[in-house]
Amino acid sequence: MQTSKSYMDAANAAVPRISAAEAIARHANTAAVFVDVRDSAAIAATGTIKGAQLIPRGMLEFMADPATAAHNKALTKDAEVYLVCAAGGQAALAGKTLLDMGYTNVTNIGGIGDWVKAGGPVEEA
Repeated sequence: MQTSKSYMDAANAAVPRISAAEAIARHANTAAVFVDVRDSAAIAATGTIKGAQLIPRGMLEFMADPATAAHNKALTKDAEVYLVCAAGGQAALAGKTLLDMGYTNVTNIGGIGDWVKAGGPVEEA
């Protein structure tokens, strides 16, 4: 039987995590796709990464699948995808989902607080 811990362990093992400073350096790459998987209330309270796609974790499978009407065209299977949430857990789980869906370059950048503290560019949502 799966538990929340076993899901997190599998996600953390599969999805590489980088520091906020490294993520900020990669943000300059215009081909990179940054995705905030938090819900809209959390994003409204703190803002988000400048230029990030706002894709709540509960909608990720639909927005990542080109066969659905909800598909987000910024998400392509070979894109460099960087995921952020409040602390890194939801980003890890979302990353594992994307890997399971055939995405090949997915990275967890942890929580938005680390991004802000490291001086990453933000915008209001």
